[in-house]
Amino acid sequence: MNTITLEQIITFLLEAPMFGDLDPAQLSEVVHIMQVRRVRDGQVIFKEGDPGDAWYVIFDGAADVTKNDETGPPKAILTLGPRACFGEMAILDHSPRSATVTARGETTVFRFPRSDFEDLLAADNLAAYKLVYEMAKVLATRARATTQRLAEALSVREKPHVLRDTTEKVVEGQSVSE
Repeated sequence: MNTITLEQIITFLLEAPMFGDLDPAQLSEVVHIMQVRRVRDGQVIFKEGDPGDAWYVIFDGAADVTKNDETGPPKAILTLGPRACFGEMAILDHSPRSATVTARGETTVFRFPRSDFEDLLAADNLAAYKLVYEMAKVLATRARATTQRLAEALSVREKPHVLRDTTEKVVEGQSVSE
């Protein structure tokens, strides 16, 4: 495996949306708590219900996010790629993991332990506060998208003809053989 240089890490993070408001000096303060973790294809980074002990940024590779479903197999939520941040809710609310994240292919992640990040906040580190602000913006964007999807789902439920029409269009495009 190739070694990742500090220069590569700094350049990469400065281009990542979560870190965009940090200058190189502030970023170097945060990089000191960062751990580089390489994960194999199919390896679980964390499971739903695990303690939220860190947040992550994907350096290379991808990760699938799934949610347990009591009625069947886990549901695929989304696939994350390079520069995507995940697990940040654990930094903010100390709750257990709300989903499972699994590597898709060989993946390298940067891990930021919650306890070390909280130490930066306790020391009034400006970079840490800027990152919390960025996390809040990411979570607000996700909440808005979820609200929109919920409103659309409720609209379909309240208007059965929309569901029927959509289902008919899907069925028309399918063939059935005996």
